[in-house]
Amino acid sequence: MLLDGVHLVSEALALGIRLRQVAFTARAMASAEGARLAAAVAEQGLSIVDVSDSVMEAMSPVASPAGVIAIADRPASSLERALEHPPQLVVAVVDVQEPGNVGAVVRAAEACWATGVVCCGTSADPFGPKALRGSMGSALRLPVASGVAAAEAFAAMRARGLRLVATVPTGGLRPDALDLRQPTALLFGAEGSGLTGDALQAADAAVSIPMRAPVESLNVAVAVALLTCEAARQRGAF
Repeated sequence: MLLDGVHLVSEALALGIRLRQVAFTARAMASAEGARLAAAVAEQGLSIVDVSDSVMEAMSPVASPAGVIAIADRPASSLERALEHPPQLVVAVVDVQEPGNVGAVVRAAEACWATGVVCCGTSADPFGPKALRGSMGSALRLPVASGVAAAEAFAAMRARGLRLVATVPTGGLRPDALDLRQPTALLFGAEGSGLTGDALQAADAAVSIPMRAPVESLNVAVAVALLTCEAARQRGAF
């Protein structure tokens, strides 16, 4: 995976994720933050490649590179790992194709005490550059599974005793009317179309977030934050 910026590279280093190659510009190396990171990289026995600003611009996926970039091994990722921490509060996204949204979902999930994230169907890769930037390091810390068929994910959740709760725009229960203290998987659908019939049929319950008219829907990461926060409240996290 490609890590862009001091924050992501530092986070990966602190978590023991293997860095294969690290590049710095002279400008980044001259900053206090960059110098500390370079020293930490050197302590791991890794060499640093010095590149010009123009080369960094070609390497980086962002318009204004921070001057630090690395190629690293992806963290261990599996469906089993994303479901293994009881009492489970798992966020499952189905066909969420915008990488920035997937990254923001992972960040919101970690912030609100979710135990794992599962990216199903055609959802964007949570370890792609844009998704990693959106998650601000959360994808490196929280158990995240990707490239999983929705039916496979739902079957594995049921096998572990999770209750599947589908998010729908209207007609579902209020979040505070659900018992979210039990092992739960919250299902979120694609931008625009939401969850499909198969996912809705697989769910044990449906939940809708009350919204003031004329607002009809929320960004998926906002919905994740609201529902996982309610679950965390019920579980006594705060």
